[in-house]
Amino acid sequence: MGDDPGTHRPLAGVAAWGITDEKAGMQVQVRGVAEALGLVMDWKEVQPRGLWRVMAPRGPVDPREGFGVPGGAFSPPWPAIALATGRQSIPYIRALKRHAGIATYTVVLQDPKTGPATADLIWVPEHDRRRGANVITTLTAPHNFPPERLAGLASTTPDWLTSLPSPRIAVILGGKNGVYRFTDADDDRFEASLQSFARLGASFLITPSRRTHKRLLAAATRATEGAPRLIWDGTGENPYPGFLAHADQFVVTADSVNMTGEPCATGRPVWVFSPSGGSAKFERFHESLRRYGATRLLPEAVTNLETWGYAPLDSASRIAREIERRWLARKTMLSGLIGTADRSRGRLAGAHNGPSGN
Repeated sequence: MGDDPGTHRPLAGVAAWGITDEKAGMQVQVRGVAEALGLVMDWKEVQPRGLWRVMAPRGPVDPREGFGVPGGAFSPPWPAIALATGRQSIPYIRALKRHAGIATYTVVLQDPKTGPATADLIWVPEHDRRRGANVITTLTAPHNFPPERLAGLASTTPDWLTSLPSPRIAVILGGKNGVYRFTDADDDRFEASLQSFARLGASFLITPSRRTHKRLLAAATRATEGAPRLIWDGTGENPYPGFLAHADQFVVTADSVNMTGEPCATGRPVWVFSPSGGSAKFERFHESLRRYGATRLLPEAVTNLETWGYAPLDSASRIAREIERRWLARKTMLSGLIGTADRSRGRLAGAHNGPSGN
């Protein structure tokens, strides 16, 4: 990607649309980039029904939504920039591109599956196969934990922190999905790994996700019994941001790109537990992070608390700077074209209104 256009944020305060489906993981990515740009966002969560949902991303917007009709949710004034992600958002960003034309700079996060003309700029993670002149990549997905936010969190002392001595291990639990199976044997293997950390005197910060199955959470609970720990039960304020700021090391399950990438924003060691299953795409992602030096495979028994460091990965900021660079380049180009057209019209008008020959 290109150079940083400078410390000035040319899109800060600009009105923008964020078009997402209902998936929280996708929304996090758009919010991270929007915050890095300093945009003033109008969030539009789309949930088409029936045939219109099935036809996404290649189908049109449901005509009943009145896209472009004054007074509707998707009507002028058009935003200067629009960010979209998620399969269900793609018909809407395509419709916006048709209606608004050059008035709106369109960005899609993740492969839209509808070709490069879907948006002015497309971001995909590096392990994705899509490439092109308007495609940019980063190792990890964007999120809303930039360095300044992590520094602010690290400067605070949550109530739970004083009872959890170093080394603190944040355990970030995913769960079964269409790629990773998490067999009973996998859960047992994960339990053994956490037990080995406990034997080395670690304390634990444990957070499940909505996909975490009961047996995996039970394995983590048994493995850390007797050790200083905090297990978030889903009630009250989510301590996860504080976990990122205050953990010395991380253990994550391999089933989520977001959950693996966010700890890599800290520059601290990230252990990845790989359950049964997987895919070539996930393996490319995990291999790229191992090559970078951010992650290592979690062994069944950790015999010593190795530590390592690396430059923190701040993908949202990198994506934002590239959007700024390309947006400024297009603005300059359009200004030049408009200026040329104005001068041409002026010459034609002068020729038409000039003195007549005898």
